[in-house]
Amino acid sequence: AVFLDRDGTLVEERGYVDRLDLLSLFPWTADAVRLLNRAGFATVVVTNQAAIGRGVIDEAFLGKVHATLDARLASGNARIDGYYYCPHHPSAERLEYRKVCRCRKPGPGLIEQACEEMDLDLTGSYMVGDRWIDVRAGRAAGVGALLVRTGHGGHEADSPPDDVRADAILNNLMEAVGWILRSSSR
Repeated sequence: AVFLDRDGTLVEERGYVDRLDLLSLFPWTADAVRLLNRAGFATVVVTNQAAIGRGVIDEAFLGKVHATLDARLASGNARIDGYYYCPHHPSAERLEYRKVCRCRKPGPGLIEQACEEMDLDLTGSYMVGDRWIDVRAGRAAGVGALLVRTGHGGHEADSPPDDVRADAILNNLMEAVGWILRSSSR
């Protein structure tokens, strides 16, 4: 499987996506996801969505965002196999979402949940994201971890933490997919 962060990795980073017109795919997104589909990887979005806990959006609207993303990817013959999100935040305004949890990245909970529900094998799997929390989530789940320079990755790549390393730091998702495909064919 390839676990993909959403904002800054698949789509342009726009802060909280609270309107569908803010959802903008990078030009290479459909091609990159299609390559993963054709190579036999399950593609799974794992995304922190504190906007729900903060009352900016609700879960129904998040469903519309992901349906819109699906439609745009389908027009490029690409698909996401599963969406997993964390609505929690330790300081969420909505009390039902105010908590510390394993599913909020950098925790591995979203990856673990996807593996259980989708019957995925972590062997040869990867996490791709634009933040060090994505790399940490991948490491915590026991998968390869790649950082892309899109979204927050441009400044995050310049300030690596001392306690975690990415397998590679690449310019964008298309380069990350190329790296994964080369690495998995060895």
